[in-house]
Amino acid sequence: MVTNGALTDIQQCPVSTILELIGGKWKPIILYCIRSDTRRFGEIASRIPTISRKVLTEQLKELEQDGLILRQQFNEIPPRVEYSLTDLGKSLSPVLNEMEKWGLEYLKAE
Repeated sequence: MVTNGALTDIQQCPVSTILELIGGKWKPIILYCIRSDTRRFGEIASRIPTISRKVLTEQLKELEQDGLILRQQFNEIPPRVEYSLTDLGKSLSPVLNEMEKWGLEYLKAE
């Protein structure tokens, strides 16, 4: 919320900013899934079997609106849609790589 032209403390917080864009249960996983390659909807769905198709569709739309992924639709029969990271989305790769490393270390320690 902007008050008298000044940003609130939350809006100035860089962690809050990234969580606003990729926070939640599914967005980081979707980004991780397509970080190294272009994927079709079915490929993403099969790599994340616990996500419903409805939720996947919603999350992909939000990521596209936020400029993190690119949705490319091909005029073919049957229709084909592919998702890939934009340059902004690709800039998150180091963050996702570090999350992967941390997660692997955590799993080893259990």
